[in-house]
Amino acid sequence: MRDIVKHFPGAKALDGVDLDIRAGEVHCLLGQNGAGKSTLIKVLAGAHQPTSGQISWKGEPVTIPTTMAALRMGIATMYQELDVVDGLTVAENIFLGHELSSGGVLHRSAALEQTRELLQRLGHPEIPPQREVGRLSAAGKQIVSMARALSHEAQLIIMDEPSAVLDPEEVENLFRVVRSLRDQGVAVVYISHRLDEIRQIGDRITVLKDGRTAATSLTVTDTPTRELISLMTGHEVTSDFGGTASGPTSSDPLLEVDGLAIDGVFEPVTFDVRPGEIVGLAGLVGAGRSEILETVYGARRATAGEVRIKGKKLRRGSIASAVDQGVGLAPEERKSQGLLLDQPIYRNITLSTFARFGRSGLLNERAERAAAQKQAESLHLSPADVTPNIRTLSGGNQQKAMLARWLVHGCDVLLLDEPTRGVDVGARAEIYSLVRELSRQGTAVLMVSSEIEEVLGLADRILVVADGRVVHTGPSNDIDEHRVLDLVMEGAHT
Repeated sequence: MRDIVKHFPGAKALDGVDLDIRAGEVHCLLGQNGAGKSTLIKVLAGAHQPTSGQISWKGEPVTIPTTMAALRMGIATMYQELDVVDGLTVAENIFLGHELSSGGVLHRSAALEQTRELLQRLGHPEIPPQREVGRLSAAGKQIVSMARALSHEAQLIIMDEPSAVLDPEEVENLFRVVRSLRDQGVAVVYISHRLDEIRQIGDRITVLKDGRTAATSLTVTDTPTRELISLMTGHEVTSDFGGTASGPTSSDPLLEVDGLAIDGVFEPVTFDVRPGEIVGLAGLVGAGRSEILETVYGARRATAGEVRIKGKKLRRGSIASAVDQGVGLAPEERKSQGLLLDQPIYRNITLSTFARFGRSGLLNERAERAAAQKQAESLHLSPADVTPNIRTLSGGNQQKAMLARWLVHGCDVLLLDEPTRGVDVGARAEIYSLVRELSRQGTAVLMVSSEIEEVLGLADRILVVADGRVVHTGPSNDIDEHRVLDLVMEGAHT
């Protein structure tokens, strides 16, 4: 790809990007949210047409008018939100859109056999071709998506944040599959915000910033992490977690969780969070961490126990009761669970505070926009204009908007589920700093993160969750990442 430019109405998403990819390599594409990564891979995948620039494939100039044209050429894309259909089988998903048939008759036995061969090639012969994809784990669904790419005889596979929903063991298996593909001569474009992953899996690196190529063809082994961060952000990020933990400001808890449980999901758990304290839930994906958070918020109905805010008991299974008492949640799946993507940014920010802007049954939109604008500016939302639909924002800025919602609301207890998932290194530092500042102002924070380093770096106390049980509770500075992993693995097998 040479000098790729892409204009959208009122914006230039790409401004002369260069990228070259070799057969049999893992080429990592880095950049902050909004740097142009998604637009670039959509151009390569045929989903967008470049305004100008040249694409060459195997040495020949080409145009890629559609995604199907890209697939026919051998270019397949795995987006962060996997495009599998839960109600179809593994084999049906793999051959969706290019079913094996002749004369209008589907060749199901041939599809099953080829599915087995593809899964064997990916090192996952244990996945049954006739199983519904909805019954697979997130890691299993990714393998199905990769098998679909290979069913098109893909020679280049683009992977957009493939590890975002995986636990450490599943990430290791993903890396094994990627290395196997590379060894078979397949080229892989790997997009991730996790720089440690780049070190483990990548061969060369291209960095984008503000729609331009900041650097390209960097070798992973010869490029320091500090240099990568500087290229992405334009400056050095000096503090990963926003300073040292401030600790609780009061001995009286704001949030009390007493014997809370859901039969078959997680066992009774008891803990509290005091004003100014950050408590982290650590563990593997599926351990029950998010379920605990959602039950505290009332999004799930507990079968035992209770939740109290400032000593007042919340109604089971009632989000309204939690919000009324000052509890806010930034969910893991912000696009599907937290945001109204086709509504303006300001409406998403004020979503939990409508009553404040209403009078005599009418909504004062001017006051609503003004309140949202103030928070957007304080959080350095980019762009600062709060009138466009929120789907136009990058992932990091969407997450800032989620936090702005609860700043406008003025919550006492903030629940954060994977607060930096899919967020670049620069935005991460800003979110860490914001969480720290909220705790310093007396907010009680309960957070879930699959990144153990993040939990240990932010939290004052940590609860390790394994197989629906809390297997450890204690100060975060009394435990390290290796011990957390040991506890997780021990707890999952007892």
